[in-house]
Amino acid sequence: MSHSLTRRRFVQSLAAAGTVGVAASALAEEEPPAVEKGVIDCHSHIWTPDTKAYPLAPGVTKRDLVPPSFTDDELLETARPFRVTRVVLIAHSKFYLWDNRYLTDAAAERPNVFRVVGMVDDRAPHPGKAMRDLLKKRVTGFRITSWIHGKEKWLKGPGMAEMWRTASDTRQAMCCLANPEDLPVIDAMCRRFPETPVVVDHFGRVGVDGEIRDGDVRNLCKLAEHRNVHVKVSAFYALGEKRPPHDDLVPLVRRVHEAFGPQRLMWGSDSPYQISGPNTYASSLAFVREKLDFLKPDDRDWLMRKTATKVFFG
Repeated sequence: MSHSLTRRRFVQSLAAAGTVGVAASALAEEEPPAVEKGVIDCHSHIWTPDTKAYPLAPGVTKRDLVPPSFTDDELLETARPFRVTRVVLIAHSKFYLWDNRYLTDAAAERPNVFRVVGMVDDRAPHPGKAMRDLLKKRVTGFRITSWIHGKEKWLKGPGMAEMWRTASDTRQAMCCLANPEDLPVIDAMCRRFPETPVVVDHFGRVGVDGEIRDGDVRNLCKLAEHRNVHVKVSAFYALGEKRPPHDDLVPLVRRVHEAFGPQRLMWGSDSPYQISGPNTYASSLAFVREKLDFLKPDDRDWLMRKTATKVFFG
């Protein structure tokens, strides 16, 4: 899966403003950590311009790929200078729908580096069997979202119930890409399947419209009542003011930390979307490393490595 890499995007990621840029340069000069001791990015997408080997979903063309290329090689070129040694690759239904092959092939090539959150069509026959088959290919979670079947139906039906039951046995996480108004139905599903591991992506997108509402934060924190629910501290570029240094997100993270504890929180970049405009890979990491002063060193270790190890690499 070797692809040519332009270094422009990588240089942009290093070029965060002020002291973040200095810190990034210093990190880049350090000796890389052992794989199991490095940071885990729990959320990144990848795609390839090689649409012959990996066809795009119906109706999608190369013009829809923005950026035109973000391969596994390009991802690691971006992440490794920041002591990121492992990444959870996230299925992108927009480009590949139910086809997980590009991600599972990347994981097969680098089995110590990658795990996959794939996608299974819950309306196809035997989704539980499909989940078990994909576990053999290092798929340790499944992305589910209301954006495909609609808000009224996305968590309904026998196939979805089979997926949640299967996940309680295989320990593959059900990873919810949802908006704040979807949080109550996730809560109901967690009550129905209390043993199923669940991950809420991007704080449940609280603040995606620029406003962090107290009611949305309370609904997110209410999910902490379910001991198998985890939250991704991720996608800062998309929330609140949507630009570094993301100081406006500190109160949100504090409340989520108080509700869930560090053992159920994990950092993710949501690359390549995080590395566009004023946002960079460096600024995402700097927010967790420098802005969240209420975190103890061990708390930060859970966010940066140990929680994702438990959920996806364990």
